[in-house]
Amino acid sequence: MQTKNFEVINTKKNLLGFSGGVDSSALFFLLLKKDISFDIAIVDYNFRKESKEEVAYAKELAKKYNKKIFLKEVVLDNTSNFEKKARDIRYGFFDEIIEKDNYESLITAHQLNDKLEWFLMQFTKGAGLNEILSFELQSTRNNYKVFKPLINTSRNELECYLKKHDIKYFIDSSNDNEKFKRNYFRKHFSNRLIKEFEEGISNSFEYLEEDLKSLKNTNSLLYKEKDLEIFKNTKDDNLNIKIIDESLKRRGILLTKKQRKEILAQKELVVSHKIVVTIFENYIYICPYIKNIVLTKEFKEICRINKIPKNVRFYIFNFLDIKEILEKIA
Repeated sequence: MQTKNFEVINTKKNLLGFSGGVDSSALFFLLLKKDISFDIAIVDYNFRKESKEEVAYAKELAKKYNKKIFLKEVVLDNTSNFEKKARDIRYGFFDEIIEKDNYESLITAHQLNDKLEWFLMQFTKGAGLNEILSFELQSTRNNYKVFKPLINTSRNELECYLKKHDIKYFIDSSNDNEKFKRNYFRKHFSNRLIKEFEEGISNSFEYLEEDLKSLKNTNSLLYKEKDLEIFKNTKDDNLNIKIIDESLKRRGILLTKKQRKEILAQKELVVSHKIVVTIFENYIYICPYIKNIVLTKEFKEICRINKIPKNVRFYIFNFLDIKEILEKIA
């Protein structure tokens, strides 16, 4: 089994997203083997009867190996959009823990099968490179790092590792429910493809990700302070939307196809009522959306003369020095 990816984990205080399944159980013991420090977080959605056993197993491991454990109990019925709601709850929980307890990174157990499932799901609904290749070994989210050290390892390899070392794990019974789109893709496509073409698929992802990195290197970041980013307007819609996609992804937001079209058409959008994106003349501005702040006449005049977009002015006025910004992007 490949373990070279663990070398990218360069942080000391790490949080592991744990579930008790094949992937996270294998990752727990591989992190121990690599002597990488971590604590664990688990969410019980009270959706399956086995969830109580999985939580008990997580507590047992935490006690045995002297790990802190964070548990969130929610009641999430089998409603519409279950997968998205569950993901939002899970990552919201991780965000809270990391901010409150000053963790430097989140480690997740996503593996090669997951990566291919996501690729196929995004590919079939219409997506660009940033979306279909969003499972990266290392990324950032809300000012902390996210590591996926198993991203090039198949589920079968992980299961073999667990059996070889007689490590306990649970099988999620809801994985057979094709009502969830991910399960449909897993059962009919990704598992079969990985079984027959694992090496080629893994290699293809590596080549595609290198190509994506080359594209990202064309991004021209002119200014970054606090949560404001200012990029050079490339005058190319495709490159501009990739720049915006990448910035929002670091903030934990994935743009929809409709939102991308709206940004390019209107040159401005407040995304999820949180982040304002503006493409204006020579620059792309991205920052948190705030309003109802009284601006001084002097500040408004500086912004008018220097053509600072209106929805960006409030954040700059409240948190930054407008003169310093103008000097840096000049």
